[in-house]
Amino acid sequence: MSSVDIRRALARRGEQGQVSILILGYTVVAILLVVGTIAVTSAQLSRMRLLDAADGAALDAADSLDLGAYQDGIGTAVPVSDATVAATAEHYLAARPLPVGMSSWGVTRGTGSPDGRTAVVRLTGEADLPLVGGLLDALGGSVTITVESRARSVVR
Repeated sequence: MSSVDIRRALARRGEQGQVSILILGYTVVAILLVVGTIAVTSAQLSRMRLLDAADGAALDAADSLDLGAYQDGIGTAVPVSDATVAATAEHYLAARPLPVGMSSWGVTRGTGSPDGRTAVVRLTGEADLPLVGGLLDALGGSVTITVESRARSVVR
């Protein structure tokens, strides 16, 4: 056996198993990308469900006539107040089941009527993310989502 053949044999032996480490690394990266994509998609779906609830609560609140303001007449829109908007939004959420992917939800600060005619509903909720939710809990964190919806009942 010549020295060239020996060098070639040693060079081949030294590179054995290197592809396995590369494949393992790429597999870990691919798994992390899939898990991250699932978590982000779940958070987005939770946000859309929370926004849907806020839209419904705002529409319901916009139709809630504030009896105190009604004494002055209705005008061009149904009069609402901070108290009626908040109470209607709370009642609306209490009558609905918690959406899939949410661990809690509620009416938050900013809910009310800035002008006496527009109902503004702000909801906040904790998203329950698959695959990474346990890791976030162990790290002491969570994903909080806040949405806002506005509605006005126009009188014609």
